Amino acid sequence: MGKRLLIYLTLFVLVLLVNVQLSNAILHNRHVKQSTNKLLSEIGGEDNKNNQFGYSSSPLILGVYEAKAVVSDARVVNLKTFFRKYNSPLYDNAEKIVEVSDTYQFDYRLLPAIAMQESNLCKYIPENSYNCWGWGIYGDLTTRFTSYDEGIETVAEGIKTHYIDHGLVTASAIMAKYTPSSNGSWAFGVNTFLNALE
Repeated sequence: MGKRLLIYLTLFVLVLLVNVQLSNAILHNRHVKQSTNKLLSEIGGEDNKNNQFGYSSSPLILGVYEAKAVVSDARVVNLKTFFRKYNSPLYDNAEKIVEVSDTYQFDYRLLPAIAMQESNLCKYIPENSYNCWGWGIYGDLTTRFTSYDEGIETVAEGIKTHYIDHGLVTASAIMAKYTPSSNGSWAFGVNTFLNALE
């Protein structure tokens, strides 16, 4: 009788431990999913209102779980993560940066790297200039934009037209024209931030 009781007691303890482990695993997975969903919703921003797949001919079935998959460009997510890390006002302009980089066919990391080198990602710019890139700032002359989007578009077009189209495609080559008085620290900084965005 004593052995049988010991066996039942051992089995009970084992089943109890398995249940506790399973409960902990379920709670942990739920917490991970909630944290992931919260982070993705913060990074992803507002849903796309013009989604071409938003209307389906399939009937709505009540009582069935529905999920919505949102596809994001990894480059936008990478930029938003970088901008959030450094508390940059460019966070809401990550899509624009990727868009103009594609339009003008250069590395999407270049504009943020220059902005980081020139203004610590827009933290130190002339008041109300939206000029994070030091673009057209010489002595008392300050080029001003009406928004970050205008600044991004103007600087991107200028980088393409005045630098890349003339074969200036590395940070060192761009530096020679962009900021000729630099002793190399500008190119070093831009390359450092390009690497940080990989």
